[in-house]
Amino acid sequence: MLTTRTTSFSYRVLLPCQSEYFVLLLSVLKKMVGSPGYYAGFLLPVLLLQVSTWYSTVSGFSVKGPVEPIVVLLGADATLPCQLSPEQSATHMHIRWHRAQLSPAVLVYQNGQEQSGEQMLEYRGRTELVRDSISKGGVALLIQHVRASDHGQYWCHFKDGHSSQEAVVELHVIGLGSVPRVHMMGPEDGGIRVLCSAEGWFPKPRVQWSDMMGVKLQSLTESHTQDEDGLFHVEASLVVTDSSLGNVTCSIQNPLSGQEKVSAIFLPEPFFPRMSPWKAALVGTVPVLVLLLTGISYIGWREHEAKEREVKKRKKESQERDQMENEKELALKAKENLKEELEQRKALYRLVWKKALLYPDWRKEQFQPATVTVNQEIFHQNNSDPERKENFKEETHDLSLRDKQGDCNLITLNQQDFTSGKHYWEVDVKDADEWTLGIYENPTDSRELSKDLKNKKFRVLEKKGCEYRALTYYLQNISLQECLLIKKCPQKIVIFLDYEDNDISFYDMTEGTHIFSFTQASFSGSLYPYFNLKPMKLSL
Repeated sequence: MLTTRTTSFSYRVLLPCQSEYFVLLLSVLKKMVGSPGYYAGFLLPVLLLQVSTWYSTVSGFSVKGPVEPIVVLLGADATLPCQLSPEQSATHMHIRWHRAQLSPAVLVYQNGQEQSGEQMLEYRGRTELVRDSISKGGVALLIQHVRASDHGQYWCHFKDGHSSQEAVVELHVIGLGSVPRVHMMGPEDGGIRVLCSAEGWFPKPRVQWSDMMGVKLQSLTESHTQDEDGLFHVEASLVVTDSSLGNVTCSIQNPLSGQEKVSAIFLPEPFFPRMSPWKAALVGTVPVLVLLLTGISYIGWREHEAKEREVKKRKKESQERDQMENEKELALKAKENLKEELEQRKALYRLVWKKALLYPDWRKEQFQPATVTVNQEIFHQNNSDPERKENFKEETHDLSLRDKQGDCNLITLNQQDFTSGKHYWEVDVKDADEWTLGIYENPTDSRELSKDLKNKKFRVLEKKGCEYRALTYYLQNISLQECLLIKKCPQKIVIFLDYEDNDISFYDMTEGTHIFSFTQASFSGSLYPYFNLKPMKLSL
């Protein structure tokens, strides 16, 4: 035994003989193992394969059997040959013929003679090893008086020392049974029942009926049974209703050899059942009556279906009308409920409207609309005086009370101020890029609007770009500054002023939402609306 190893492979070769030929190969293999990994890994498997081939050629053998199955008739003798390759004497070898299992065997040859110790009982006295060519490696298994159970595969097994080989031989047993017997069983279903039977067939045969013109007929029933010897008994029946067929043929065929046996029977026309005249008339009349009744039933069914459809249609229309009326009543009731709920909400709102920050439309019902007349006044009448104008810029810095030229435009009520009551007014700011809206308070001891700007207190809502602020301030300082988060830019703003409640609120009239409220403002003088709108610049 030689074991060799490379970087990633391990090989083992069994050498039963130490001839000079193999000693030479052994030395070559040893040198290969000591060679670099590339050559050893690549060439060593090739050399081992070659060694295996040489070994098979020098001391090995194979067994060959016939390619085609051996076909033999039931009861005859069968010879199953096999041959060693290359030709060599098999006299000293152990030869075993067996079926699917190695033991027990069909026949055993050992030590130059047949051994009966392991032989199957059903083959004792019926088998023999034909050794006419055993010196050249040719033997054959002779099976006498072949039975149905002998059908199948056989293994021819040769063993010489530690070497063994085998081949498979196929045996087909053909049993041609009796000639089919055909006879009439009697009338059935308006015709004649015919039976065909035969026995002693192997393997399972085919049965075919045909008429005198060779046209194949379908069997009504067919059965196959096996007896103790494994042979098939077959029966097939046919009902012939056509009296003009004459002869009917039954053919039984072996599926392996194609051999068949045929029998025929003549069916005279008088043997067929005859109908009396009244039965013939009945047979002709019944179909007509059936068709007539079918037609009448169909017409009645169609009329009934039409009436059913009409009734269903009317019922459906009535249901649809009722449903529409119910839906209408529900809609009216829902409308009344909604109106009632709306009135309830309005009533509740009237009670607690001061706390509610929703529904600016409803809030207007509690306030008086203010008629605003525009009066633009420039607080510094002497605009040509650069020193006073510069001073004004310093005082109003960061208060958004002037335009780019430094002019402060104050829009007020011309003839009326607010000293009591509830008032509201709306301002459209959709075209203004920057704006300041709200009120300013003129102290009670300062009735002149344009003389003292520093004493006026502003409460305004301011927009610059995208930023919004709520501011309370005098021109000198800011007392309240709160940044507001407004997601959607207002288009129209409504301002509510409640003098007695010291409250001024701003609402987005478009969205109907509350923006901001100056609560507890502590008004002590006259209040005037304040606007400062800067139009948007359009780039063409």
